Amino acid sequence: MGVKPARAFSPDYAVPPGETVLEIIESLGIPQSELAERTGRPKKTINEIINGKAAITPETALQFERVLGVPASFWNSLEQNYRAALARIAERERLEKQTDWLTEIPVKDLVRTGWIERRESLVEQLEDVLSFFGVASVEAWRDVWGGVRNAVAFRESAVFASEFGAVAAWLRRGELEARQTRTRPFDALRFKSVLSDARKLTREEPDVFCDALASSCADAGVVVVFVRELPKLRVCGATRWLSSDRALIQLTLRYKTEDHLWFTFFHEAGHILLHGKRSIFVEEVGGTVRGDARAEASAARSIVEEEEEANRFARDLLIPPDRYRAFVQAGEFSVASIYSFADSLGISPGIVLGRLQHDAVVPYRTNLNTILKRSFRWADENDESHRPT
Repeated sequence: MGVKPARAFSPDYAVPPGETVLEIIESLGIPQSELAERTGRPKKTINEIINGKAAITPETALQFERVLGVPASFWNSLEQNYRAALARIAERERLEKQTDWLTEIPVKDLVRTGWIERRESLVEQLEDVLSFFGVASVEAWRDVWGGVRNAVAFRESAVFASEFGAVAAWLRRGELEARQTRTRPFDALRFKSVLSDARKLTREEPDVFCDALASSCADAGVVVVFVRELPKLRVCGATRWLSSDRALIQLTLRYKTEDHLWFTFFHEAGHILLHGKRSIFVEEVGGTVRGDARAEASAARSIVEEEEEANRFARDLLIPPDRYRAFVQAGEFSVASIYSFADSLGISPGIVLGRLQHDAVVPYRTNLNTILKRSFRWADENDESHRPT
């Protein structure tokens, strides 16, 4: 990806309004002492204004308007722009000392995905990253996303490990995507009904189920978005509450197969219905629970319990336990039998096969995969809709 055009020109210097005052009075042949007399301002104040040591107040601007014939709005605007330029210069100097923080964020990956633009200057790049996260400073990022990090229910994984900067960026992208969806206030009963109907969508293709799922969930107060995972970020889904009556389910195509995608969706839905609104659940992220030893152990147990509850919710909603036990006990796992069982449940046969493989009833390496299980991919690397196909 090429370098994007630089921001609008922003000089690293500021011209005080006093220089304009000096130019005008010199052109009119008015000395500073006379200007002071005509405006009724102390000579010292006029001198300080000209030397950039004192501001042109709205009152002074009106006085200059009458004495110099230049509108007060001009002087007010000149002063405002000058102060803004000073603030920007000071901000740039402050940011120059904080560019090392960019090493905590996968900037190249964010540029590659098109989430931010590539900048020549580190300071400009830092400004873009802060804007992406919706914070004004690195300190604010640590405050806001530090709070998010503490709220994240990290699930231990020996295989998948991620840097939090990448996790935060992926979560932030989900927030931004969610802004495009209008929802009704959350309604648990309506959401349960939506989930029951969503089982049928597992048999549909992405061009059907993506819109249908997002629309029906939005009617129940839940936003569903698909967001590509960043390189080296091993996540398949996340759940969080954006407000007291608006939840977000964020999905990737981590394993690219329908059984994993749908199980993750129903797993995240389980968190919404079963667990509190203060935690953020991120699936398949390596990490630890913060706190003292006893609190840490207690929190770890709580996370394990909540994850198992969400797993059980997804398993049992997709395939009722009694029906599953009877099918396994029958011991017939041919293409025809799996198709028939899936048809009787109203779900995709790939989900049945995935469950059998997870439970070690059927091996993961089997020809059944190519016949029964669908794989998904992102429709287009440049597709802003973030839709699987």
